[in-house]
Amino acid sequence: MQSLKVYFRTLKERIAIKLKRLSFKTGLLILSLCVPFYIISFLQMSLDISYTLKGVLWIILFGIAKTLQYTGLLIIGVEGIKKLKLFFVRRVSD
Repeated sequence: MQSLKVYFRTLKERIAIKLKRLSFKTGLLILSLCVPFYIISFLQMSLDISYTLKGVLWIILFGIAKTLQYTGLLIIGVEGIKKLKLFFVRRVSD
């Protein structure tokens, strides 16, 4: 059990290192990709398919959207969020 905890801790650290290497633009791109998945996850409800399949599709598509959203936010980080806020504040004041 202890070795499993160590494995997941090192896996978490390796993922964090890889995410830190990605650029701000990559984070924005990944973050923007979540929008179409959110839209598709709700639009598929209008298809003429079974309720079970609609539920499965919604879980998959909504899950992908959430994963992309949180991954993009992780890549951008706190400093990136500050940059985005400053960008929009400048746009509004101009």
